[in-house]
Amino acid sequence: MKIVRTDCELETPILDAGLRARGKLVLLPDGVEEGRLMAEVADADLLLMCYTPVTERVIEAAPRLKAIVKYGVGIDAIDIPAARARGIPVVNIPEYAEETVAEGAFTLMIALAKKLIPLDRQMRAEGWAWPTARWLGSDIAGKTVGIVGLGRIGRSFARMAGQGFRARVLSYTPGMSAAEMAAHGVEKVEDLHEMLRQSDFVSLHCTLNDTTRHIIGAAELATMKPTAFLINSSRGALVDEAALVAALTAGRIAGAGLDVFSAEPLSLSGHLMSPLYALPNVLMLPHLTFYTAEAMERLERETLERCDEALSGRPVLVKSRDPRLRAQERGVRFD
Repeated sequence: MKIVRTDCELETPILDAGLRARGKLVLLPDGVEEGRLMAEVADADLLLMCYTPVTERVIEAAPRLKAIVKYGVGIDAIDIPAARARGIPVVNIPEYAEETVAEGAFTLMIALAKKLIPLDRQMRAEGWAWPTARWLGSDIAGKTVGIVGLGRIGRSFARMAGQGFRARVLSYTPGMSAAEMAAHGVEKVEDLHEMLRQSDFVSLHCTLNDTTRHIIGAAELATMKPTAFLINSSRGALVDEAALVAALTAGRIAGAGLDVFSAEPLSLSGHLMSPLYALPNVLMLPHLTFYTAEAMERLERETLERCDEALSGRPVLVKSRDPRLRAQERGVRFD
């Protein structure tokens, strides 16, 4: 068996040891050229990816491929119609970091509300900070938290905000009933702009698709309170990033906490988001809210389970509710 894993910068020692025990493992870096990936998958039985695009050309170049395994959640970089046309199962690992990512998003919200990063920088630079208006933080208790997308991670975030911090929690989630939301302590809002108008904190937890791409754009940012914060730990392209940079630079919203970006990695200059490095009210993480010891162990062990299913010719278990994966008919079984 030949197994190809892209994005080898993400260290997965448990996974790699398991894959080597099952066959020949080829590791490829993030940003690997399409031509090289095509050459490596030409005789591969299994392809694992995290961020690297798996295009139609890559899929067509892999006649032996038994499955494409996304060791993570988002499947936007995979040409799923091309895989379905070839009967190649596509599977992700959707549950390994639900609480983990929710905790990361909540950490961003707390840090923004309490101005933790600017205060830490002040302490390191000057040794102290006096209680002047510059350092005045914000409570979360009693505030309104708006969530776009009340899926697994969104529900965890809602529990932390509502039950944990006594915030009022709203959600814009088309397709979920008010009764379902109420069971999680959340009020349903039918109109996105209305939720944005009411919210002191807005956190994005929806999947990226044609209807959610740039769901937060210039008009939505203009609708938010000037004292409100935006948190995104889901997908960078949920936000019109040029509009966000403009809004933050002009001070039209209070700040943002970002763990995901349309084009990754970032750089200190020459990137659309580079101007945000200079803003004290913006926190940026390198797409690592998922990265804890516990979550990575869950990810690696479950990824091995899916790989074993594919390599042995058994149907691969699909746990995701994403309709793109649920529409598969060959080589899969559903949770």
